[in-house]
Amino acid sequence: MTTRPTMAAVAEAAGVSVSTVSRVLADKPDISEETRARVTRAAHDTGYLHRKGRRKQLGGILDVLIEGTTSPWAGELIAGAQHAAFSLGYTLALTATGHPRFRISDWLEARRSRPSDGIVLVLSRARHDEIAALAGLPAPLVLLDPVGTSEPTIPTVGATNWSGGAAATRHLLELGHRRIGFIGGPAEIQCTRERHEGYLAAHREFSLAPDPALTRYGDFLLTGGTGHGAALLDLPQPPTAIFAGSDTQAAGVYQVARARGLRVPEDLSVVGFDDTMICTMLAPPLTTVRQPLAEMGGEGVRLIAQEQSRQGSSAGRRVELATTLVVRESTAPRTIRDGV
Repeated sequence: MTTRPTMAAVAEAAGVSVSTVSRVLADKPDISEETRARVTRAAHDTGYLHRKGRRKQLGGILDVLIEGTTSPWAGELIAGAQHAAFSLGYTLALTATGHPRFRISDWLEARRSRPSDGIVLVLSRARHDEIAALAGLPAPLVLLDPVGTSEPTIPTVGATNWSGGAAATRHLLELGHRRIGFIGGPAEIQCTRERHEGYLAAHREFSLAPDPALTRYGDFLLTGGTGHGAALLDLPQPPTAIFAGSDTQAAGVYQVARARGLRVPEDLSVVGFDDTMICTMLAPPLTTVRQPLAEMGGEGVRLIAQEQSRQGSSAGRRVELATTLVVRESTAPRTIRDGV
């Protein structure tokens, strides 16, 4: 007589306790990605999930649609997605959508000949109709920040952008800065709006109203930092600190500050966002808000696996991973200069 696999057998195969297996299979929180992947694989290898009929076999090709793959931001996110995909038996297929000839409609047509087992979408300006078309494919879809708007029926992974914006601004206010420039990403993007709302909230904590002239909307790229940084520093009353919406934009601020003979942080404090490798390459090293990019990529893949194994189990779920302020050497107490 064939012995039916048990949860105890799964626990032994995965090297964990039976209670841990139970929590993983019930999708309970506070389980590490590595442990979750190990238990899921052991459950498949022992035949436990096949017997229960609770999950479909994982594995196959996962598509990641992302505007570009060369930035530090994209690199960390992709690395996290790749790690999670490998641990779950998936192959990751990357499509860079930034090329001017890329069309979602063409990509959708191509999927008819090569079906996708899941799609992770990382597009800052994806339209509702494009997202609806992707959601109409017979494959799970997960949205990763930055996305333009929330889609209530589609699982989304993001970060606590409001808290990050508030922490960055509060740090500068505590150092005595009162004219703090804000250079966000595109104004229509949700993460930009949330970071700006955090910037405003921190000012309210100090009973201050920031000068609207100090808010600019960029592109998350070096050009956003150089162009808007120059405009801010050329104001009659320039800021003594700038909070940039990405580390790359912060690097642009460094460039225009030095071109004007300003020292970071003695004359101008600068804070970025993301905590990519560029932070420690800058001189001085950049104070920034750490966005857990690798964890976000991994969580996107994990949600795809949940959707594959339990139809609709993650629909509309919003996962927000915590941001943290990382203080380095680009911020310092405000110095009095030119009466500012």
